[in-house]
Amino acid sequence: MFTEELLPGASASCAPGVHGASPTWAEARQLAFDCAGPLPAVSLPLGDAAGRVLTRAVTALQDLPHYASSAMDGWAVNGPGPWLLPNTGQPLPPPGALPPNHARVIATGGLVPAGAAAILRRESGQVATDGAGNAVLTLGPDARQGEPHPGQHIRPAGEEAGAGEVLLPVGTVLNPGHIALAAVAGHDEVQVRARPTVAVVLTGGEVVTQGLPAPGQVRDTFGPQLGTVVSLLGGTPLSPVRIGDSFSEWLSALNGPAEATGERAEVIITTGGTGRSGTDHFRAAIAALGGELLLDGIAMRPGHPAVLAGLPDGRFVVGLPGNPLAAMMALLTIAAPLLAALEGRQLPPLHHVLSGSDIGPDGGRTRLIPCRFLSGLAFPVQHTGPGMMRGLAWADGVMAVPPAGVDSGEPVPVLPLPWTQPTETTESRNRREHTPWHA
Repeated sequence: MFTEELLPGASASCAPGVHGASPTWAEARQLAFDCAGPLPAVSLPLGDAAGRVLTRAVTALQDLPHYASSAMDGWAVNGPGPWLLPNTGQPLPPPGALPPNHARVIATGGLVPAGAAAILRRESGQVATDGAGNAVLTLGPDARQGEPHPGQHIRPAGEEAGAGEVLLPVGTVLNPGHIALAAVAGHDEVQVRARPTVAVVLTGGEVVTQGLPAPGQVRDTFGPQLGTVVSLLGGTPLSPVRIGDSFSEWLSALNGPAEATGERAEVIITTGGTGRSGTDHFRAAIAALGGELLLDGIAMRPGHPAVLAGLPDGRFVVGLPGNPLAAMMALLTIAAPLLAALEGRQLPPLHHVLSGSDIGPDGGRTRLIPCRFLSGLAFPVQHTGPGMMRGLAWADGVMAVPPAGVDSGEPVPVLPLPWTQPTETTESRNRREHTPWHA
């Protein structure tokens, strides 16, 4: 059982088992975070590592550059000139030391031969033939004063970094420039924080995936977007699995996402089935698999029936309510902290914003209300029922109104929405700010 042996990635500070009153919203966030520890780091090919966080510093495996190279197309020269060149049609000399008063054609990035004192750029030289038929390089009319001076246009070995020098420290969030630098430094792979793999189980025999639903049916709101939100929260979503409402389907889905996809999921997210009616099988399926409930209900609205469980094989299961807005609030409350802990990040921060409205108490529950920001104040949006998505679609964040309520002008905790932080463009924000609040 989960209480007898810690799950891989689980934390000893996790307090499984839920009895009595539901935990507060703040307690639920902290518990979901404390239940997991960082997954072991993974090595990824450079092409797959953008956006990931380094867990091992990237060092230069050799001097950068690792040889003295030319910064120009032209000639490597030794001595003050004129310089003898290999005769046309004769074999080129071996790439060894350049004798005094000799020159050799070189391209940008080419290896500077030993003995070369400088690079004469192509625009500054001219080649002629002397009386003995030798090719001779001299300064041309476009040569600059003092050209070539010692070391000119030579990039010395180690100019950028010496062997062993740290180029990218631990904790760097890799961007394309970092990836290119790691490649230049000789690396094929980098060690980064693992991202938890997330299996998504979409439930409900009444759910339709396209067209207009008939009476008694509902349109699928999770399939088109839940994987994207999981990605924004730091998880790697697998292709969703759709099941009906029978206990056997639930049992099979929770027991088999890894086998069905060929990939192991550290987290399973389910939609619906967390109520207590005869067709809600989340708890029974967890019990049948030998799992344990870590959170069973939260003192918040919407999203109260959210559940977090642990399975004996090391997986976590996040049970979201079936109503779309309630599910999204539960996702931000439970899944976001859990995924952050598994990836080795901090608990997602709360921001405090002054409330623009008076919001009354709500019977001991935290109210999660999508909100808009205007002139530094947070205002609730309309259309925020548990089954509504219209308000959330135009929201900037989510107000976590404490059970006692909040007065206008008082600070209130606000959760940022994953799709508005920090990648939202100025254009999209301007578009939202000019959209009526009742949209």
